[in-house]
Amino acid sequence: MQVWKDYQAQHKDRFLNELLELLRIPSVSADSRHNEDTRRCAEAVKQRLVEAGSEKVEVCPTAGHPIVYGEKIIDPSLPTVLVYGHYDVQPPDPLDLWTSPPFEPVIKDGKIFARGACDDKGQFFMHVKAFETMMQTNTLPCNVKFMIEGEEEVGSNNLGIFLNDNKDRLKADVVLISDTSMISLDTPSIDTGLRGLAYMEVEVTGPNRDLHSGVYGGAVANPATILAKMIASLHDENNHVTIPGFYDGVQELSAAERENLNKAPFDEAEYKKDLGVDELWGEKGYTTIERTGIRPTLEVNGIWGGYTGEGAKTVLPSKAFAKISMRLVPNQDWVKISDLFKAHFEKIAPKSVKIKVTAHHGGSPYVTPTDHLAFKAASQAITATFGKEPIPVRGGGSIPIVALFEKVLGLKTVLMGFGLDSDNLHSPNEKYELANFYKGIETIPYFHKFFAEGSKK
Repeated sequence: MQVWKDYQAQHKDRFLNELLELLRIPSVSADSRHNEDTRRCAEAVKQRLVEAGSEKVEVCPTAGHPIVYGEKIIDPSLPTVLVYGHYDVQPPDPLDLWTSPPFEPVIKDGKIFARGACDDKGQFFMHVKAFETMMQTNTLPCNVKFMIEGEEEVGSNNLGIFLNDNKDRLKADVVLISDTSMISLDTPSIDTGLRGLAYMEVEVTGPNRDLHSGVYGGAVANPATILAKMIASLHDENNHVTIPGFYDGVQELSAAERENLNKAPFDEAEYKKDLGVDELWGEKGYTTIERTGIRPTLEVNGIWGGYTGEGAKTVLPSKAFAKISMRLVPNQDWVKISDLFKAHFEKIAPKSVKIKVTAHHGGSPYVTPTDHLAFKAASQAITATFGKEPIPVRGGGSIPIVALFEKVLGLKTVLMGFGLDSDNLHSPNEKYELANFYKGIETIPYFHKFFAEGSKK
């Protein structure tokens, strides 16, 4: 609608400046040193929702970081869209790999560089500005509720409690999320599903203190060496995860479904060039698109132990550690997988070391039915602004809370993301294309329009 475009064009600079203000707040949920920053960010989100026209806006305390809630009910008989997002961000480390400070946003080559630019401040803020657009042009076609949390990056531990305690307040017809990616602006896509997650930490202990590697090397098991061998054994020669029971119940797609999935554009040479690798790696018998969307994985996220400072220190460490995450697909339960991992890791440990396995957090996989009214509305909305129908794809990431939306609230979720896989999520130099930011603000009102119209049929 032209009235939306006119309003957005008139206020686009303000929209951007408001986002930059949010990006300057280091709302790192995993680091307790930033607890006050997360609180400050929640208050800033509240203020923006109020300014946009939302009502009953409040910062809701939890046992962890707060949740920001707001709503606009124009007519109880109309459908209601529950918009979910998160204002917390990943730690920015390693800082020396950033080309500009992570919480001092820089615009360069049409991109915003800052931690949280795409994940998820830039994306949830599109919804706030799209909502403002509809409010200011008197075109809001349905009820809207906002739930913006501060713990997504650490497992959303308290959001489940909030859902159970606020079922009536959160009543809606669908959940709408922009926290995923699309192929490109030239080839728009919509995620039809997310992988689940099981996140573990392991500790291997050998001698009761660090030892001189010359005096004791060769006589005492080195925890770092043992840990490396144990991790290496978690994949076989076909890069298949070796944990017994890991693949039990994994949903296998038909040949036709796999063929359709692989219709998405993919340039392997460009993919390798972008990542700076000469060869791709993964489970034998599956394409890269399949490995990152429909297959479960096990990856080491961090490994450390012994002396890691400058120069040399000939030490045999007392302990070695690793953080390991497993991405899961339909029919894999993250609690069960966590238990299987723990049992297997303890079993394969030699008697020369002691093992401690800790499960940090996780979440279930989720698949959105493509015949759902809301998915169709999202497809129509993208078609209206991009000029072409989006391709359905499977996302490789995880949003642990999505499965809970259906379990607790009985709601389906639409994953209408506008980021790009190349936006360096969770990495140094995270970015978000200005074109994608503005395209999202342009597209979201159409979703509400088409969803409201479809609900009347």
